[in-house]
Amino acid sequence: MQFTVLTLFPELFAPFWDHSIIGRAVEKGLISAAAVNIRDYAAGRHQVTDDRPYGGGCGMVMKPEPLAAAIRAAKRQCPAAETVLLSPQGRVFDQSLAGALARGEGLILVCGRYEGIDERIGSLVDVEVSIGDYVLTGGELAAMVVIDAVTRLIPGALGGADSAENDSFVAHRLEHAQYTRPPVFEDQPVPEVLLSGDHGAIDRWRRESALIRTLLKRPDLLRQQPPAPEELRVLKRWCAEVQDLFTTEDLPGAGPPSGGEPGR
Repeated sequence: MQFTVLTLFPELFAPFWDHSIIGRAVEKGLISAAAVNIRDYAAGRHQVTDDRPYGGGCGMVMKPEPLAAAIRAAKRQCPAAETVLLSPQGRVFDQSLAGALARGEGLILVCGRYEGIDERIGSLVDVEVSIGDYVLTGGELAAMVVIDAVTRLIPGALGGADSAENDSFVAHRLEHAQYTRPPVFEDQPVPEVLLSGDHGAIDRWRRESALIRTLLKRPDLLRQQPPAPEELRVLKRWCAEVQDLFTTEDLPGAGPPSGGEPGR
């Protein structure tokens, strides 16, 4: 996978390429990454990349000529790459879109600045992507988010063969609760099943944990993909135990039900 970032601030990406999962993926040759300065494609001694908007208004707009030249040059380097404009007006980035982008040969990520880019650049863009309903100073942080999420899905980028498949939002479910040493922290023990060595029981616990955490934290994901019959049985059993909890006489000091949310 080849990542090419078109930006006015390429120096922001040097530490990003060198560390953590991204750095290891570069070392393994799983991805190649470059940040290209859009100013290199601007004409004139001052390499101007922005101008006042037609019709008046505040701020500046990125000029089309340097952007178009930078995009076309990147396309020549990787003709099969998809051109992505990072924009608050784009499709909201999610795990599904990350998976679709990860199946390609490369991404050209265009980072806007100021009040945005000239509308006529739209004909050179394949997809507009937003990382959320808020406005950033520029597209550089959004580009890093996309690169990180996509790289995680490239085979070999993560330590475990199934690490990405177990991430949150895969199959519209959150990830199960996680624990590590010590076995007891501030009077909170690790669930016994995780210490049992029974891998079948651990797998069941993790599936139930993921399902119940999704119900509690992101019920909208269950509407996007309704529970399967087995999942529905788990949720009904858990809800019944919660209802029983609220009928007990020792309610003020009661903890979670014994068969409640795994990991609690």
